[in-house]
Amino acid sequence: MTEDASIEPSAIAVWPGSAYPLGATYDGAGTNFALFSEVADAVDLCLIADDGTETRIRFEESDGYVWHGYLPSVVPGQKYGYRVHGPWDPANGHRCDPSKLLLDPYGKAFEGEFDGDRSLFSYSFDAPDPEDAAAPEKPFEDDNDLADPDGEIVESEPLAHDVSPSNDFPQHDSLGHTMTTVVINPFFDWQADRAPRRPYHETVIYEAHVKGMTVTHPDVPESLRGTYAGLAHPAIIDHLLNLGITAIELMPVHQFMQDQTLLDQGLRNYWGYNTFGFLAPHADYSSNPTAGAAVTEFKAMVRAFHAAGIEVILDVVYNHTAEGNHMGPTISFRGIDNAAYYRVVDGDNAHYMDYTGTGNSLNARHPHTLQLIMDSLRYWVTEMHVDGFRFDLASTLARELHDVDRLSAFFDLVQQDPIVSQVKLIAEPWDIGEGGYQVGNFPGLWTEWNGKYRDTVRDYWRGEPATLGEFASRLTGSSDLYEATGRRPGASINFVIAHDGFTLNDLVSYNDKHNEANGENNNDGESHNRSWNCGVEGPTDDPEILELRGRQIRNIMATLLLSQGTPMIAHGDELGRTQQGNNNVYCQDSELAWMDWSLAETNADLIEFTKTAIALRNDHPVFRRRRFFEGRPIRSGEQARDIAWLTPFGEEMTPEDWDSGFGKSLTVFLNGDGIPEPNQRGERVVDDSFLLCFNAHHETIEFLTPDGEYAKEWTVALDTAVPTGSSENVIEAGTPVKVAARSLLVLRKTD
Repeated sequence: MTEDASIEPSAIAVWPGSAYPLGATYDGAGTNFALFSEVADAVDLCLIADDGTETRIRFEESDGYVWHGYLPSVVPGQKYGYRVHGPWDPANGHRCDPSKLLLDPYGKAFEGEFDGDRSLFSYSFDAPDPEDAAAPEKPFEDDNDLADPDGEIVESEPLAHDVSPSNDFPQHDSLGHTMTTVVINPFFDWQADRAPRRPYHETVIYEAHVKGMTVTHPDVPESLRGTYAGLAHPAIIDHLLNLGITAIELMPVHQFMQDQTLLDQGLRNYWGYNTFGFLAPHADYSSNPTAGAAVTEFKAMVRAFHAAGIEVILDVVYNHTAEGNHMGPTISFRGIDNAAYYRVVDGDNAHYMDYTGTGNSLNARHPHTLQLIMDSLRYWVTEMHVDGFRFDLASTLARELHDVDRLSAFFDLVQQDPIVSQVKLIAEPWDIGEGGYQVGNFPGLWTEWNGKYRDTVRDYWRGEPATLGEFASRLTGSSDLYEATGRRPGASINFVIAHDGFTLNDLVSYNDKHNEANGENNNDGESHNRSWNCGVEGPTDDPEILELRGRQIRNIMATLLLSQGTPMIAHGDELGRTQQGNNNVYCQDSELAWMDWSLAETNADLIEFTKTAIALRNDHPVFRRRRFFEGRPIRSGEQARDIAWLTPFGEEMTPEDWDSGFGKSLTVFLNGDGIPEPNQRGERVVDDSFLLCFNAHHETIEFLTPDGEYAKEWTVALDTAVPTGSSENVIEAGTPVKVAARSLLVLRKTD
């Protein structure tokens, strides 16, 4: 039972407080609470005791639709929520339901679980959706989802007050069935923390999952596995430093919700793209179960990475929330101000625009929703010290009316923000809506996941025809995509593998996805993967196929790390990680998706190869130029240009050559003798020159090194035909060199 709202909490002092900042802010003496709701008639702050009892405090202050109050008695650790009184009018986009204990959109920590009880939903499970008689669907697959462990239907206690006459469904109090927000202690000893702040051209990104990266590592204490503290363990940081990684990009760590339909199938939302707390680190990733402890542990993790010189980038999901479509639960935004926080269908305000495939889209056109996004971003930079963000389905944030708009209010706000504009901003430049594929079309401040790079490199190495010209463009930084908006090669976040899709090992081991474990009859996940199994689907003992797969892995890894732009590798690809052909492990919180650290010994050569390729990039500015190639002589009067494209015969490529049938092989000359861009101290950069011999043909090809105009002598710097990549062969200019079938040979000018 909860206390009746008519009970006056006379023992609790309530001062007017302030409308800013939003959320719960502890100042060392008490806590200020502030909640935006334009639609509310009244707002109750609900303080939740450890025994689950509730004390409600009616806010008497409201400025500019922000309801607020200051409670000098409230300290960190206090659990709370809100009840918002207002219209239940779905036809006009309003869904206030005071029977629901609502989470603070600005909550910085959360505690508890959602148990899937009917009280989380603002409609009867026994009747059609009250505002849509044609939609009798239920949020779960069957009534068993409502059963307790003994098989009894769980009946929540109806709320005894404030039942609006317009509600034609039974109201049930969600207290006890939902999470609660927690007041945190914002104070933390950052010591001498200093952000590494590397420019893009000096950055190597490693995409990782907090749990998947750490849960099986033998050197991480069992109590820390799967947590922020585990990720900050020296064993993990040393692995990244050994590889040469400069930035770790964490898959979603904003507080997210488990999907009940997955839980009912014995699965879990592993990836975490189901956010509801945009200012809170996900509590399940904390090794300390104390409410609010995740905040301190996350900060300590960031501090440890910074001490090692590694930046921390967050994968953030501002395009939708965990409340889903009109049949989803009411846990926060929906019950606070539905029409402000969500994009509703024009002319049909009872339903949501869905550009994400998740049921709803945040309304980035509304000033308070934009404020939430910007306040969240600033909070993670200023208070949590993160170094950048990768925006999931970023095209959704750019939709002003319907079309994606580069000049949307969101981009304007980011551009002028003195804090957010100075960190790394990475867009996933697509969503599932009409016109959502926007690779190359984001504003000049942004970098982008280059989906065209991914597709082109996959096609080239699997032997698809007519990709040579496109391959050359992607290899050199995709100037066709980024130069027109004043951006440089670093704007291209080059990747071949990410969390969504095959692992690198599986890309060369499977032609088809194998997602049966997901319970969707293999209908989920991408079907067109641009993969090639090298002759056998899945595991094999054939030594020739295994050797070819190893070469293909090294080919892709080397191409990625030696391309102009900013490379990103996916966690575990340096170990040969497999998901057994599953290309959509979003629901697989299991060994199938976790890193198998035993592979570090089995595939030690691949780790060494990756380390060598990254070192080659980090040591030589010619592979990470700040500016695009121009194809002209570096200095007047000299013939050697900044880049030259040659046939395997050592001759300059002609327009006919680009279109000819031999387009599986080419040579690229990179001139390091006086790169036309100064370093940070304004000094002229001089580097070695390199010759990259690409052979995607199924047979060994004899490449002729160019004559003395380019060099007199070449030494092998990397050979993907060798498991570790190491070779010390020396080749005189003008002499032939054999490049193995489907391999890449990198030569360094030594004379």
